[in-house]
Formats: sequence, structure tokens, C-alpha cells
Amino acid sequence: MDLKFSHVDVLVENLEEACAYYAQILQARISRTLVWERGGLHVRYAIALIGQERFMLVQPLAGNLRALLDQAGEGMIYRHCYTTPDIEQAYDELLGSGVQPEDENGNPLTREDLQSPAGARIIWLPKRFGHFSIEILEEKSLEAAIEAAFA
Repeated sequence: MDLKFSHVDVLVENLEEACAYYAQILQARISRTLVWERGGLHVRYAIALIGQERFMLVQPLAGNLRALLDQAGEGMIYRHCYTTPDIEQAYDELLGSGVQPEDENGNPLTREDLQSPAGARIIWLPKRFGHFSIEILEEKSLEAAIEAAFA
């Protein structure tokens, strides 16, 4: 599978406070606030850029990530995210290796349902080790979404 590391997702209780901190301390460029809402999951998030490196600050409002924040506390890196030039090929390769891609709520994901509320096509691997999650995004659509978030 053709993958490239993209970013990590970090849980925060107060998105504005976290964004202000990283902007001040690390001179990170912060995107506008974005919202993801689907299937009971509702989060606000922003992208922090430090040079070419980036991470997502995620404030859960409802769903499994809200429960995780309440249980584990903020600052938890709960997801590593990778990009691929061909999300459908990645999907097919996962199925071929016996892995059923999932959506953000852990439900089986069909090849026709790869579109996300954020605009990028996306899949998740099933969680095998605690709360740790791996996300695979289509590179072209993710980069377009990130560019739009900073426009």
C-alpha cells in the first residue's frame, strides 16, 4: 500500500485555548475552526502547521471521542493519519488482506461511502490496540481541504 505520514490528531478540551497556545509557543499557523458531524460524532477541530509538519487539535462535543476525552483526558494522541494517492486501491488492498475498513464510529465502511464530512475521502483501520486508531485519507482531497481551511 502506498502510504505517506500526514499528521496526528490530539484531543483537547478547549480548542481556542489550545490553538492560541501552539500559535504563541511554537509560532504555529492555525487554520479556521472546522466541524465534523456524522453518525453521533460531533467535533470541532483546527489544523496546526509548523513548517511542513502538522497536527489536528480536536475538541469532541459528542460521540466516542467525547467519551474518550472524558476518560483519558486532553493531550492524548489517539490517531495517526496517513495519505495515499488512491483511496479505492487502499480500500481494496485492505479487504484483500482480510481487514474491513471502518468509518469514524467503528462501523463497516463500503467502497461507496468513502466521502467524509470534511470533504476528503477517508477510511479507518479497525482498532486493535486500545484507543489507538489509524486513518487513511486520499492525498489530493486532503491537501485541497487543508488549503481551503487556511484560505
